[in-house]
Amino acid sequence: MKNVTDRVSNPFGLSPDCDRFVPGYGDANADFHVIGDHPGVHGGLRTGVPFTGSAAGERFLDALVRAGLLETAGDEPAVDSTYLSYLHMCEATGDRLGPDGTPTRASYDDMERFFDAEVRAIAAHVLLPVGERATRHVLEQYTAQAHKTSIRMDDLHGREIRGSGWLVLPIKDPAEWTETRDPTDGGDAAGSPDGDRLVDALATLRATDYRRESDLGRFIAGSDPYLVR
Repeated sequence: MKNVTDRVSNPFGLSPDCDRFVPGYGDANADFHVIGDHPGVHGGLRTGVPFTGSAAGERFLDALVRAGLLETAGDEPAVDSTYLSYLHMCEATGDRLGPDGTPTRASYDDMERFFDAEVRAIAAHVLLPVGERATRHVLEQYTAQAHKTSIRMDDLHGREIRGSGWLVLPIKDPAEWTETRDPTDGGDAAGSPDGDRLVDALATLRATDYRRESDLGRFIAGSDPYLVR
């Protein structure tokens, strides 16, 4: 079933009870769903778009452009079958803010209903959790692999894991990506092995049958296909 909407920002009109939030952004019929943590970690409060407004976010979105998941980066990325959202879309303030500066466990639990609704509405074929918290949550909630998978992001970065109806490809937090530097330009960052590794992993994935669908239309009346995972 296809979602019928041309809205790119918050296509399902979610409205959590908080003063400022960063809603999901992208193609409501995406094949790839990128999942970050919260705006305080991955940005977007100024632009209203996940993974924008920080150097790490820009580095990450540029990698998605190179991998073909976005057409352009910037504050309003041009999406191509990709959706971006957060586990916790609200800005963490007041009762939502824990002593360590991150959302409280109760706030994450409260926001879960919005996140889960988006995951199931988008029904992307590939989930791309970014960072340890998002990866742990996705593996626990949408796969049967959590109990036998050690959450070491250096090891999981760009590695395919099969879930329950989803393929999961965890991504190391872009703020922690290693960088190579070009001594000829005064030491400015010239690239990231972690970024290259992600681009290569996504290129390999896109060259395969990542949708993993079977057409059962031959078992029902009519000539329309009936695709299931």
